[in-house]
Amino acid sequence: MSAIQFTSKMWDLIVVGGGLSGVAAAVSARRQGLDVLIVEKSGFLGGAIGTMLISPFMPYSTKVDGVRFDLSRGFFKELHDLLNATGGLSGNREDIHEEYVKLALDRLVVKEGVQTLFHAYLCGVQKEGDVLNAVMVATKAGVLTFKARYFIDATGDADLSVMAGCPYHLGRPDGLCQPMTLCFRIGNVDIPTFQKNRKDIQEKYKLFQQEGKIKNPRENILVFNTLVDGMLHFNTTRVVKHNPSDPFDVTKAEMIAREQMHEMYSFLKENCPGFENSRLLYSAGEIGVRESRMIDGEYLLTETDLRDCVKFADAIAAGNYDIDIHNPEGSGTSHYYFPDGEWYTIPYRALQPKNISNLLVAGRCISSTHEAQASYRIMPIVTTLGQAAGCAAAIAAKANVGVKEISVEELQKILIENGAFIGI
Repeated sequence: MSAIQFTSKMWDLIVVGGGLSGVAAAVSARRQGLDVLIVEKSGFLGGAIGTMLISPFMPYSTKVDGVRFDLSRGFFKELHDLLNATGGLSGNREDIHEEYVKLALDRLVVKEGVQTLFHAYLCGVQKEGDVLNAVMVATKAGVLTFKARYFIDATGDADLSVMAGCPYHLGRPDGLCQPMTLCFRIGNVDIPTFQKNRKDIQEKYKLFQQEGKIKNPRENILVFNTLVDGMLHFNTTRVVKHNPSDPFDVTKAEMIAREQMHEMYSFLKENCPGFENSRLLYSAGEIGVRESRMIDGEYLLTETDLRDCVKFADAIAAGNYDIDIHNPEGSGTSHYYFPDGEWYTIPYRALQPKNISNLLVAGRCISSTHEAQASYRIMPIVTTLGQAAGCAAAIAAKANVGVKEISVEELQKILIENGAFIGI
């Protein structure tokens, strides 16, 4: 099929953004019979895993009667099993190899018949009243326009919702967002020696910071294991007071973070046991964004909702990852940990932007406060939000109604039948 044929077609659903939430949405809708197009700005699926090197999967389970109880299931479990079978996931269920994720998702969308377009950057929309009619994307073939009956915004930054004129807010009430972080990898590390001296290395980092030898405002070194021998993954740069939705701010943030990366590598190699023969390998293609825009939806999910573990009547997902806030102004990271056996739910209304009838949002930009977003933003949970959005779009398409008019009971039934845990 040529570009002309693709652009002249009326799709049932277009998903903008090919991260885990976007793929979950697209595949889930396709399995319910919809003709689906997913457009992605990069050259692969998986979103932040590949573009920002986000790893590992943060914890997505609790304990019930002393036994592990997974809260993120359904499509996420399917992805988890695919990666586990191909060697792309560690035995602890969390460490990820991004190349296996890319390949697994390629194979999945091809198998399911989801049409995928890479290297397509959202640049505009066509809207009439409260109905979104088309999206425009910049490509090597110029600006292409794609029409659909329904749309899902899985951009992470609520780009589609904002272009469609939906109200939104940025970060916390003063407009500051959680810091941006450029992840990077260091190889040829003597891991056992590093682990033995890990506590002393953290103390030395703090001393260097106090002496003005380290400019990075982060309070400690955040580092994870990988699936590659001798390689460590660093999620430790911290750029504060920059707007993730402002391209000039993001440009500055990328440069600041690269300086922090080289500062960290030099500190480790020159001062820390286990790093004597280490080599700086590579950094992510994009700086990682924890938080940016969030829609003003039909329901605003709050920290109180999470702490009270509210079970919403229209719940479509559940979680209990801690309320993990990296200080938007400098040093420090705050946490609120949920007790074992407890979880909150996320209502379908939080996926519904105001002032539009055929658009849903999935991922970290659903309708919530700064504090609530600090918990549900992790990859396992946003994947479950994508599955819910895709199934909801399918119900709406079959009934030929707006996404806010569907039967929530039917949505919950389909999710449960497909292995999801909705928390109620």
